[in-house]
Amino acid sequence: MSKPNSPDNAGAFDPLALENQFCFALYSASLAMTKTYKPFLDQLGLTYPQYLVMLVLWQQDDVLVKSIGEKLFLDSGTLTPLLKRLETSGLVARNRDEADERQVRITLTREGRALKRKAQAIPHQVLCASGQPAESLGALREQLTRIRADLARSFS
Repeated sequence: MSKPNSPDNAGAFDPLALENQFCFALYSASLAMTKTYKPFLDQLGLTYPQYLVMLVLWQQDDVLVKSIGEKLFLDSGTLTPLLKRLETSGLVARNRDEADERQVRITLTREGRALKRKAQAIPHQVLCASGQPAESLGALREQLTRIRADLARSFS
């Protein structure tokens, strides 16, 4: 019996071949994307996960930790240390919510708001680095968003 990728079966589809895995293509593209962001974010003193939190806060300031976690698909165990580091850096403040002291509210500091101006060029720089037209990346983003929603329904 010949092996799936042997010359005898040239052209046969192997469902377990690494190059046939959608998950690996997505994972390795994600790694490449994070590496592309790194030099830009280093200039801001942010890691990629911190940048994502800042994106949420630049869109809407003064939000609950729970809300940030929902938008980024992160649990509080992952988010809390990240927020503490942003607070130590002077970019955000963490305060108990007045209506419900069990909840923590995150607000941008003056430095956190000012950092947005420095970050303005990053999306365009990453777009250029990708070598792809904006329309193609927009369509891919929409497709990945649908895939994420479908996968989330399958395990919830």
